[in-house]
Amino acid sequence: MQQQIAAEAQKAGLSVQQYVERVKQQAMRQHQMRMQMQQQQQQQQAAQSQGAQGAQPGQQVPIAPGPPKPEAIAVANFLRGQNMKMRTCIFQEKRKDMFKVKRAIRALQSEAYTKARKKNALLPEVKDRVTAENIFKLLPLSLLALRVSKIDPHEGHDHGKKKRVKGLWTVKVEPQQEARDEYHYVWLYEGSQWKNRLYAVGALVLILAVVFFPVWPYHLRLGVWYLSMGMLGLLGLFFAMAIFRLILFVVTMFATPPGLWLFPNLFEDVGFFDSFKPTWAWHEDEKAVKQRKKEERQRKRTRREAKSSGKPIEDATGEKSAGNVESTTEESAEPEISKPVTASATGVESTPADGDVPAQQRNLNARIEEVTDE
Repeated sequence: MQQQIAAEAQKAGLSVQQYVERVKQQAMRQHQMRMQMQQQQQQQQAAQSQGAQGAQPGQQVPIAPGPPKPEAIAVANFLRGQNMKMRTCIFQEKRKDMFKVKRAIRALQSEAYTKARKKNALLPEVKDRVTAENIFKLLPLSLLALRVSKIDPHEGHDHGKKKRVKGLWTVKVEPQQEARDEYHYVWLYEGSQWKNRLYAVGALVLILAVVFFPVWPYHLRLGVWYLSMGMLGLLGLFFAMAIFRLILFVVTMFATPPGLWLFPNLFEDVGFFDSFKPTWAWHEDEKAVKQRKKEERQRKRTRREAKSSGKPIEDATGEKSAGNVESTTEESAEPEISKPVTASATGVESTPADGDVPAQQRNLNARIEEVTDE
């Protein structure tokens, strides 16, 4: 050993004692580097475990991405099942779900989360706003959801302005993964895929059933034939009704302007049963429809403001009613309409004795209320 050390010292151009001191210094530096790396790893693990178990009030946990944890997956599954008013965005040329931080924090502080914790022990405890934010940060820590911001995908291009879908953002990931109320996060976690697998199996079974239709039992094939004939009959009845209502409108447009529509909401963007309500209504021009919708939006906005402030609401009838007091009749909440001509639920029309009905009094088209986000 001494001969080997002497040979190495001679190669380095040092004495044996100098060479030994140099080796000791190198070993000491390596030992210090290993200790520093171990301390950093222990600090990261402590920070992540503190974020999962709940931080002290006023203390926030820094974000250091890592592999998904069971606690983070449990939180993601809970939030995916809550109504956080998701919106669709384009992230890396794919459609993803996007949500606001304030709705996620609100869900973590709700009673539903408290009930979910009783069933799932992996969900961390929420004590206050700070612990809720630290629990939310488990999502970017495990790369289950990331903070994004809106960008213009055609910025810097020479081509003209491209048409985009209104409300459909193109987003990019932000380097600072903070949890403020106004920030948006995009879901990278798709959740359980058992429904997609079930749909795939169902589609495969349906295709095989159609392919093997010739070998079905006779009674099943006969039942399918009757069912198909019934569906064709309903389809033909629908087309006949659509043609009849168009003919009726054209006739009444010249006979008794402005024209009568049978099932005015038949082709509107409403539910199946709402498509047949009301039974009939007089035609409205585009200007009247816009004016009516504008008045309805203004009335709803006034009611929301009065309800939030607790002040009485003055309707179009001139009557005042508080937001938290029920009206004695439903008509007090809606503007009164001069009703020489009225339509009942069954579509029966009552006309004056002389039969002379002014056209401006027939404006009884169906009203489709627009749902607004409060």
